[in-house]
Amino acid sequence: MKLNKLRCLCVVAALGGALISLPALAHDSVLHSMNALQDGFLHPFTGLDHLLAMLAIGIWSAQQKHTHAWFIPASFPLAMLAGGALYLLGVVLPGVEHGIAASVLVLGLLISFAVKLSVGAGVALVSVFAMTHGYAHCQEMPVYESAVLYGAGFVLATALIHAAGWFASNTAQEMLTSKLPRFAGMMITVVGAFFLSSLA
Repeated sequence: MKLNKLRCLCVVAALGGALISLPALAHDSVLHSMNALQDGFLHPFTGLDHLLAMLAIGIWSAQQKHTHAWFIPASFPLAMLAGGALYLLGVVLPGVEHGIAASVLVLGLLISFAVKLSVGAGVALVSVFAMTHGYAHCQEMPVYESAVLYGAGFVLATALIHAAGWFASNTAQEMLTSKLPRFAGMMITVVGAFFLSSLA
């Protein structure tokens, strides 16, 4: 059942990314559109802070062990789009880099202590962090590329990274030991603390 829900999440994210990209494809050249989609997709993999936070979302969500835990990783890409939209609208979001570093630290701690939260609280928490990630993604978007396709790319990549974290966490808990995800959380916490200290 859990695996089926995870598959559904990946399919929905992929279809959503494809659907929102269609209007832009009508106006941009195919090559230009593919570049925007590719750049957006690759961007979450180019920064360790982004990658660790997104993996951590999947790992921590799998630790929740309740029926609607998948709402937590599903909310992250949506909130990222909202953060990206703020940047495109010219809204100044203070403390973006600190927010990203804090997300790695806090998520690492949540995993380390296997903290259980309600779905609503989990969604609210990760949504705040997601907005900083989405804002930063759009800050680094190449000039003249389609924001719609770029956004579709990083949403799809994010969903896949979440899925990888979820799958790895579930596999470790069911086949190995529940301590393994918590150890991974400790490592993520250390890296998050380093990120924060480097911004001081």
